[in-house]
Amino acid sequence: MANEARGTLRYWTRMIAGNVAAAAVVTVTFSGVSWRTPWRQMLEAFLVALLFSFCIGPPVATILPRIAPRLWRHLKYPLNWAAMIAVMMAIAAGGSLLAISILTAMGYIRGGKMFAYWFGGSLKISLVITLTFGILMTAYEVMRAQLDATTLALRTKERDESDARRVAAEAQLASIESRVQPHFLFNTLNSIAALVHDDPAGAERMTGQLASLLRSALDSTATPLVRLDEELRVVRAYLDIERVRFGDRLRYDVDLGDGTASAIVPRMALQTLVENSVKYAVSSRREGGSISVRARAADGRIRVSVQDDGPGFDPASRPEGHGLALLDARLAMLFGDRASMQVASRPGQSSVTLDVPAESAIRHPRPSW
Repeated sequence: MANEARGTLRYWTRMIAGNVAAAAVVTVTFSGVSWRTPWRQMLEAFLVALLFSFCIGPPVATILPRIAPRLWRHLKYPLNWAAMIAVMMAIAAGGSLLAISILTAMGYIRGGKMFAYWFGGSLKISLVITLTFGILMTAYEVMRAQLDATTLALRTKERDESDARRVAAEAQLASIESRVQPHFLFNTLNSIAALVHDDPAGAERMTGQLASLLRSALDSTATPLVRLDEELRVVRAYLDIERVRFGDRLRYDVDLGDGTASAIVPRMALQTLVENSVKYAVSSRREGGSISVRARAADGRIRVSVQDDGPGFDPASRPEGHGLALLDARLAMLFGDRASMQVASRPGQSSVTLDVPAESAIRHPRPSW
């Protein structure tokens, strides 16, 4: 009972933190608040956003965990996610209506026209934020539950098997958590908001790229292996999103050689490597950097490399839980000794190369969507 109570407390602590983060995103992204905004006006905008967040967040946190298992049990992909999104949209609309009613009762909103104006304007924002945070939180909680269940089961198995399963769970959870990183989500939402008025088509395209990236991360538990061309589609979506943020500071090219498209690689493996290159070779330098993704087939093998012109790093330094260490462990778990990873780095050129068997495309057919 004590463990259950602590688990419930941790769950609601995460939900409250998510609501506060959502209110902060709305305040910064959609309310026109900047560092020049008077603090009273900033506080007012944040409190209004916080009211909307707490009118929507707790129902989401209460309802989704109860209906998600039923949807996943009775509906297949993509119907299960479609139903989940429909529920979140309904909660967003109801929560917005409740928040505006409260503001009207307090005298903050006056008149039927203002009520309708606020509802129309806030509904779009509520839908975007609810869907984004709702999907991320749902995915995180699903992964958290799976990780806890796996940890409990591992206690009854031999050490070598338990280590393999634990590495798999940690790698999958790390994949989800990397998508939940606030800085990436906030930057992407800010970019979308900036494009809405000047380039609606660009905002729509960027929203689709974010959805593609999130879907790949969420599917990592069901299909840990993916075709190389599917993985590179996610890589391009990620790079296109970051290109809006960094502009010409981010230079990249992707070259998929003949006979490599059907090769199988760990899902999110290349995206993780590219994300590291963006972080250390582009974001940290005023002049930015160049990233190159190459895939070549030779002698029944597929070699895929991610290279950048950043400051370099120590290839021998791979702390436990680091992205390279997790990827190396995933390769060993999924392919055994049939795959390998080579890391080379010096100032001005760093590369990570995955070497996988070409026949894996036969043993692991393309997953259905």
